[in-house]
Amino acid sequence: MNNRYLFSIILVVFIDLLGFSLIIPLLPYYAQTFNASDTVIGLLLASYAAAQLIGAPLLGRASDRFGRRPILLISIFGTFLGFLLFGFAESLTMLFASRILQGLTGGNLSVAQAYITDVTDAKSRNRGLGMIGAAFGLGFIIGPAVGGLLSNISYSVPAFVASGLSFINLLLIAFWLPESLTVDRRAQLTQRKPALSFSALLQALKHPLTGPLLITRFLYSLAFVILQSIFSLFALKRFNMSVVATGFVLTYVGVISVITQAWLVGKLSQRFRDTILIESGLLLLALGLLVWAFAPNIPILVFSVTPIALAGGMLNTIVPSALTKTVEPQEVGGILGLSTSVESATRVVSPLLGGFLLERISYWAPGVLGAVLLFISFAYVLRTVEDAGGPLTP
Repeated sequence: MNNRYLFSIILVVFIDLLGFSLIIPLLPYYAQTFNASDTVIGLLLASYAAAQLIGAPLLGRASDRFGRRPILLISIFGTFLGFLLFGFAESLTMLFASRILQGLTGGNLSVAQAYITDVTDAKSRNRGLGMIGAAFGLGFIIGPAVGGLLSNISYSVPAFVASGLSFINLLLIAFWLPESLTVDRRAQLTQRKPALSFSALLQALKHPLTGPLLITRFLYSLAFVILQSIFSLFALKRFNMSVVATGFVLTYVGVISVITQAWLVGKLSQRFRDTILIESGLLLLALGLLVWAFAPNIPILVFSVTPIALAGGMLNTIVPSALTKTVEPQEVGGILGLSTSVESATRVVSPLLGGFLLERISYWAPGVLGAVLLFISFAYVLRTVEDAGGPLTP
């Protein structure tokens, strides 16, 4: 594993996510200044994920064909323009245009993951992707707090700071980040450049294990994002927790997730095969969601999010890593883009589903549904991925 390449791409991801997360706290408040209803605000929040659903697989596939570095430059430039548009917004239309542009070009995490795949071997890949996940999580821990402080000056200020960070990232990629495919993959990829189309992407699903792993990604992401999207509302309705207390709990979740991806995943990967780690993560997440659903008090609630954060960090690292081992080298970016697209789809569906269950059934319903989905996913992995063996088992 090339440490210089690894450090460079981790820095790029951290700066990118730091800029992105700066504007998260102010989105609903900024939209309200244009008299947006709750429904419109919900659509605004969902528009990013919906656009990423389309953009991520295309960016990943394009990076397979044209190289990681040029696609990173294009995507970060799109993000830079999106933040500027957000800062100068004078209407809801401009806000929507900003979020959609950022979503279409914001699938660069899959390109960064493909970059890691290029510069690591199968043995060290889990650790490398874990470091990317840690940089991602660290950006989300720092960004919202800084963005909230900057919004006291103006709602535009965090957006302009984010655009400045994107510009720094452009310079970093242009003058510091090497093209990973020129090292040892270029010869392989130039022999058969992958087609840049959705039909070509869907062809990748015919590879053994790829489809089952993507289905597993969808099921656990659906369960995990339900918790993410309604946790604050759950804490308020069930325990009357303050905004500050809820923020501390969510920060704790972020810290545990970062530690898991930066350190624990690498250690576990040295001792256990990918299938064991995926199965363990699914069971741990299911049990954590059940404890969360029926937590009788705040201490038990805080206890429940520890296994949830651990399992989420494991799965978000191991499953993408496993996917890269099931396809040809020239298809890595495309399949990671599909994986990001699958996760984005859950971010459109889960908030609506979680809110409906919380309002219409009971406080425990979202956690129970999530646990059921994870037990189904665990059984599915045992039946398909584990039995197939292949590159995921010794």
